Amino acid sequence: MNTCRNPEHPHCTYWVAPGRHVCEAGHGQPAATPEVDAAQPGQATGQSSYELLASMRNARVPGPAAVQEAAPVANYATPIRVRPQLHISGFDPRAAGGRQTLKIELRGMPEQCAPQLAIKLSSELIPNGASRQQFVRSVDGDWRPVFVEFSSRDREHGQYQIHTEVLSQVPGQPARKWECTFVILVPRLDATLTEIHRIFLSTHKNVRVMADDASIARVADRSGHGGGSMDIDVTARNAGIAHLDLGAPQGKVDLGFSTIAWDEDLIEIDMPHTGPAHPHPSRSASFVNAAPEAGAQRHIRLFALDECVFGRMEIVDPEAHALLSHYGPDGIDAAGLTRRLSGRHAVIRRGAHGFEIEDVSRYGLLLDGVWPGKHKPVALRLGMKIELSANIKGIVVLEVTALMPHGVILHRIDDGARAECFVVLAPDTHPGYPLRRMQAAPIAAALPLLFHHNGGFWQLDAVTGKETALGPQAQLDKLARIPQHTRFASEAYPESWIIRTSGVEHRTVAEMQTA
Repeated sequence: MNTCRNPEHPHCTYWVAPGRHVCEAGHGQPAATPEVDAAQPGQATGQSSYELLASMRNARVPGPAAVQEAAPVANYATPIRVRPQLHISGFDPRAAGGRQTLKIELRGMPEQCAPQLAIKLSSELIPNGASRQQFVRSVDGDWRPVFVEFSSRDREHGQYQIHTEVLSQVPGQPARKWECTFVILVPRLDATLTEIHRIFLSTHKNVRVMADDASIARVADRSGHGGGSMDIDVTARNAGIAHLDLGAPQGKVDLGFSTIAWDEDLIEIDMPHTGPAHPHPSRSASFVNAAPEAGAQRHIRLFALDECVFGRMEIVDPEAHALLSHYGPDGIDAAGLTRRLSGRHAVIRRGAHGFEIEDVSRYGLLLDGVWPGKHKPVALRLGMKIELSANIKGIVVLEVTALMPHGVILHRIDDGARAECFVVLAPDTHPGYPLRRMQAAPIAAALPLLFHHNGGFWQLDAVTGKETALGPQAQLDKLARIPQHTRFASEAYPESWIIRTSGVEHRTVAEMQTA
């Protein structure tokens, strides 16, 4: 039997059974010739392992000589199946106990997938247990790589799994999901370079030559111009001699330890049952309490957006999603200090390390009394006080009262405290049951547990795990933590006379009063 000879997979070490045209990994083999079939490596072909791999690489990347005489194209008995893969590089086990960066590249994805793919990596090594990023397709069709940082400091040496999920969501089509799990081996802090090389790097060489018991290992490049990019592991022990002659008169040879790079196959799986379709899809909504009790808010504004913009209340063509007005002792102040809020004042989004806020305003904002700087995202913390703006006190003051894996809750702590609070959720994200890693103040813990999924808002019963779709027809009096005299509105500001930016819908005063 011969090993795999597919030029697209030069690192494959699977055997090809006699009479088969694919190796055990499914890689198609070049058309068989009597010389190749009858020869063993280094016999009839007269090629060493180095020369064989060098010829395979040269066949993939033709040099100047290929212009004069084109190399024959391999004739495959069966078409090669291109599998989606993650190419992982940059891992250096010598940096045990230090900062590491993995470069992850996406290859072989079908053309029908979305132009942006979400990737989620889960591992004990990654901060907060998970990292979420986006693969973005470039102009020429390739995928921009993503980088994942972690540290093995204070980690016990051994194997750590990194579970990867790649999700493609095309509007109007079923979602597709690919998964793979690879292993990172963290060595001991006192491991020597020789031990690390033996454990890690030698298993990733293209060519491995060993001389034992007084034998001689020779690796030579007779082409005169070097063999291109090759990883060679040469070992001589027990009185053995290693002779390495790469013969590169016009270039240089780099000898040293390289970082590890490898490919992981992505396996497409059937998407789990996502539950029934939402009867009332929406990205913004609100609860309206007709008779709020002490400490309760009249409006609970709901938003499910990748980026939720907080800004000034405008009747016509608002620039923000969460529209803010200044409240004085006598109630709402539509003019006055409200005009000192920017149309786009702050943005709240979910970042790599949780939800964060960014100042995009003209007048600034204060986070616990400190201006963070413009366009500098800051992670939200439980109890953080957010003041809009920075130069005039008391226009709008918010407090972070709950931090959840899928959302954040903000309560007003100014004169508008009883008027409204805000629930910002990650769109189409199920929090799972039971809900973990939730931090909430008592005022937020009393609110219903909400999430956004399948295009609409849902209420989750924290005791039974029952999920209820929210809409204008939902029976809210039977749901946990929703007070009486409460209705669900299909927009965030049902009490306002908002003229849509499209100019299609105009609400009359009578319609506004009935809302």
